[in-house]
Amino acid sequence: MSSFRNLRIVDNFYQTSSFFPMPTIVIGTLCEDGSTTFGPYSLVFPYYIAGKDDYAMLLCARNSSNTAQNLLRNPRCSLNFVPDDRATFRECVRLGFPGDTPQEKMKQCIFAQEPGLMVVEHPGEIFPTVITEAFQVFECTWLRNLDHADGDLPGCLEGYEPPYHDFNGITSRYGAHFILRIDRILMKPRQHDAILNGMKPGDFPRVPVDYGYRDSRSFWMNRFRRPRSFPLPKRSLDRTAVRYAADRADDVVKFTDEACDMLLKVPRIFLSTALKGCVDWAKANQVTLITDAHMRQIQDKRAKEKA
Repeated sequence: MSSFRNLRIVDNFYQTSSFFPMPTIVIGTLCEDGSTTFGPYSLVFPYYIAGKDDYAMLLCARNSSNTAQNLLRNPRCSLNFVPDDRATFRECVRLGFPGDTPQEKMKQCIFAQEPGLMVVEHPGEIFPTVITEAFQVFECTWLRNLDHADGDLPGCLEGYEPPYHDFNGITSRYGAHFILRIDRILMKPRQHDAILNGMKPGDFPRVPVDYGYRDSRSFWMNRFRRPRSFPLPKRSLDRTAVRYAADRADDVVKFTDEACDMLLKVPRIFLSTALKGCVDWAKANQVTLITDAHMRQIQDKRAKEKA
């Protein structure tokens, strides 16, 4: 006898048929007059995270929303990660109410705005502003060329007719998906320094988590709690395993035993990638035998790139 009961899957299943915690992000887009309007979203997730030419987020939206219509008109946007407090979440609920025009929404907006980095780097062009109270901001551009979505246009507020795209642009009568290339990540100083120098529990920003629209009356959110850390399992490779992989990493570039020892703490699943990175560095620097001194140079290079 199962301890679970079957629940019917209906539209918006992530909130109507389940409990699915989500982030609360305020997206800035450009109106026809060049002004910025804000709309809160939770269906925003990492999409391209490695191995591609770009890094990207995926936004799921109602295609008649102000945000979707603005993106169809101008592909630039800002993803503002706002902090957890009652006034902020109450404003997110207000901004998310469907039917209001951008001018009506922004008339009483409590968020302070400032230019992002893209407008500084591209003078003369227009970009959405960013929210000053945010602890981090992704400045993004919709990749409208993917899935042949470059022909999608704004204006169909009563629903779009087929054909629909599979994963980008107008994907159903009332839905849209936008693959957003991350152009810049802006970070407040405290979180910026913590990412580079090491996290402590107090460095984590207060992030609101919501459960969406429920019971026909309210949006529900969960207050931020102080994060807890759990140490990773202390596992390491032995030199024989690293040596075996290193000897097969390249026909020309080889590793000393001391260099192999500096890779012992690399998780096995990432060892091949780490070795390839070392080989690429060696070939770029005309090195055929990687020593422990070379490994320290590679580590210093990676640390500088991260900073």
